[in-house]
Amino acid sequence: MTGVQEQTAPGKGQGKDLKLFYLTWPIFLEISLFMMMGIADTFMLSAISDNAVSGVGASNQYLHIVLLLLEVIGNGASIVVAQYIGSKKFFEAAKISALAVTLNLMVGIVLSIGFVMFNGYLLQSLNLQGEVLEFAKSYLRIVGGAIFLQAIINSLAAIIRVHGFTKEAMLVSLGMNVIHIIGNYALIFGNFGMPALGVEGAAISTVVSRLIAVFVFFWMMYRIMAVKIAIRYYFTLSKEYIGKILKIGIPSALEQVMYQCCQLVFVFYTTYLGEAALAAKQYASNISMLIYLFAFAVGMGTAIMVGRLVGAGRSNDAYTRVWMSVRSASIGTLVVVVVVMLFRHQLVGLFTDDAEVLRLGAQVLLYSLILETGRTINIVIVNSLRASGDAKYPLYVGMFTMVGMSLPLGYLFVFHMGMGLPGIWLAIAADEWIRAVIFYFRWRSRAWERHALVRPTDAPSVSGHA
Repeated sequence: MTGVQEQTAPGKGQGKDLKLFYLTWPIFLEISLFMMMGIADTFMLSAISDNAVSGVGASNQYLHIVLLLLEVIGNGASIVVAQYIGSKKFFEAAKISALAVTLNLMVGIVLSIGFVMFNGYLLQSLNLQGEVLEFAKSYLRIVGGAIFLQAIINSLAAIIRVHGFTKEAMLVSLGMNVIHIIGNYALIFGNFGMPALGVEGAAISTVVSRLIAVFVFFWMMYRIMAVKIAIRYYFTLSKEYIGKILKIGIPSALEQVMYQCCQLVFVFYTTYLGEAALAAKQYASNISMLIYLFAFAVGMGTAIMVGRLVGAGRSNDAYTRVWMSVRSASIGTLVVVVVVMLFRHQLVGLFTDDAEVLRLGAQVLLYSLILETGRTINIVIVNSLRASGDAKYPLYVGMFTMVGMSLPLGYLFVFHMGMGLPGIWLAIAADEWIRAVIFYFRWRSRAWERHALVRPTDAPSVSGHA
């Protein structure tokens, strides 16, 4: 196949206009399944003890931050690839896809080594003690030590989704979750002739399911891309492409890492409220993920569309698309929030029968109406700003509202006003709403149009050589 043929022959998902619904529903299911992995761990480990849940929850705070670091490459590459697809430059899209896999693997290996060597120090810095600390160390050592597998998955899944194959990515996630839950059942409780390993069993099950997913994602990527990735592309480090990936990826990831670091500080605050509050926060956070799940799926689907539209020079369509997505996501969030508030006691009761944990968890879920409505607007518009190339602006705003406002507010509410766990929820809600208002006006200003990474008038390459 010649370079010209490679450049002009789009695959099934590459050359067509995408509809939000067809992009969003598989992303919704995929994220649901990903979240279900965490909820399945929480639910099964709650049969051991609330301390086991608290330990795994504390470990996951660090793992979430690392996953966001890995999205420097994954998110950055997916946005660049989306804009190249919009400009019908499919050969460049293939080269950037290979580069993303290589870079994320390199970063993932470094992070894996760090978790193996420093897991104890990291967890002790959260003021964890006794049994909770031991559970957390065993989980973080195993799952963190194999985090390079998730690094590869992040890149491959992002590439597959941005080519329009969101349903296929969802099916792989479904298989990964089935394997994970079966592994949990076998290794946590000692079924199917396996040893009962408790927290370590949940960690091993996570690693095995991710390893299998890596192989399936690689196979799928080569099936769906019209321009196949040559082996040499994985070893070709282009300064131009790396620059474009990092231009989007670094500020995007830093903004998300900053958010998760703030959540880590809130966990630190919660440790001073007692073990019941720590367990309640973990259960309520798991339930909260179900609330903003639909908004997250709409945000990701909208980002794919905005990236392609901006790459194709259709900024007016991108502008209108975002407002439609904000409306759809807000309606969906309100419906789920009402359901969660009505059944909050039953939902927390799925995880624990401790009366104090149940009371605290149900109490903070009442604040979901304030928190999640603001978060929904943020999710959609921030994803769209990144997809347009305007990734630095959300980072600058987050520095002010997250670090400069929500953390001091949380400290004030918890330690000086005695509001306890609800004070943390209100501090997070204040941050979400202030950012929602700021980003609303940013999108309306259309300043994001100046930040496109690919111009539709750029001449396509005519050679298949690097």
